[in-house]
Amino acid sequence: GAFQKKGHSARVLTPEEAERLAKDQVLVSEFKQLKLEKEAQKNWDLFYKRNSTNFFKDRHWTTREFQELKACREFADQKLTILEAGCGVGNCLFPLLEEDLNIFAYACDFSPRAVEYVKKNALYSTERCKVFQCDLTKDDLLDNVPADSVDVVTLIFVLSAIHPDKMHLVLKNIYKVLKPGKCVLFRDYGLYDHAMLRFKSSSKLGENFYVRQDGTRSYFFTQEFLSQLFKAEGYDQVVNEYVQRETVNRKEDLRVPRVFLQGKFQKP
Repeated sequence: GAFQKKGHSARVLTPEEAERLAKDQVLVSEFKQLKLEKEAQKNWDLFYKRNSTNFFKDRHWTTREFQELKACREFADQKLTILEAGCGVGNCLFPLLEEDLNIFAYACDFSPRAVEYVKKNALYSTERCKVFQCDLTKDDLLDNVPADSVDVVTLIFVLSAIHPDKMHLVLKNIYKVLKPGKCVLFRDYGLYDHAMLRFKSSSKLGENFYVRQDGTRSYFFTQEFLSQLFKAEGYDQVVNEYVQRETVNRKEDLRVPRVFLQGKFQKP
């Protein structure tokens, strides 16, 4: 079982959790941090090599959570153009294309291997989607997507994998292809999510920023940080809230606190 609540207050740590986090202040050396930044693409490519298309479940919850995918239409069968920034192997993309025949999708990922998996999927059709490799912090989206042409951008569990100093570059890049009045739909890890509390000491890269054993990195967002990030690039904030879930494993009597940040940000 699981329960879910949405709101503006961050999760409160237990005294044991607070003590553990307070102790863990030693940062990974600058040399190793630079190496991780340089090898970020290689590490994600290896991640997809190891896990192929089996790691993430297909995300059929996207349309349930983001009614905007329906609400941004002005009439029922309006064709929508979407951009999935950071599409992975298509776990979000293909359920959407299956559920909604009036969508054309641009999709890109940092990992060339992930892009190849998308192209090999039986549901992939160049009439309905265009997928391409792209480092959103430096490759211009305009090389593949026309300016002001996209109705919705999904940015789902993507920004957390990018160094916080470079996140603004992603938002700047996306801004160019989004139509005025249209939105970015955001979902990612929130502060004090279970994944953040499980990091062993010597995995810390900076405030709320950690490295996994495989070299991929993860940032955990606060509402304030996310708000400033989008507003600084000219977006208007429509929604920005914590989604707190508690997943219960009855067999092992474990309660796992999941915290995500969900948002909707509009280009004026």
